[in-house]
Amino acid sequence: MFSRLMSGALRGAIRFYQLTLAYFFVGACRYEPSCSAYAAEAVARHGALRGSWLAAHRLCRCGPWGGAGFDPVPPKLSCQSAERA
Repeated sequence: MFSRLMSGALRGAIRFYQLTLAYFFVGACRYEPSCSAYAAEAVARHGALRGSWLAAHRLCRCGPWGGAGFDPVPPKLSCQSAERA
């Protein structure tokens, strides 16, 4: 229950950013999808804690010293796929 609440709050904050402040940074993102879209998808797919970590890691790579191009959110690992590895 708490995790869903945190995920919803984070997605709401990301959406608020997308509707307000992102307008001033149009075209600044070097990756596809944009960092805010990546963060929203990561939180929705992986939950509040891991999704936030993935989003923060992506933001650290999004500077002038980082790369560019297509960078999707990694898939959520299931227990079966983790046992095979």
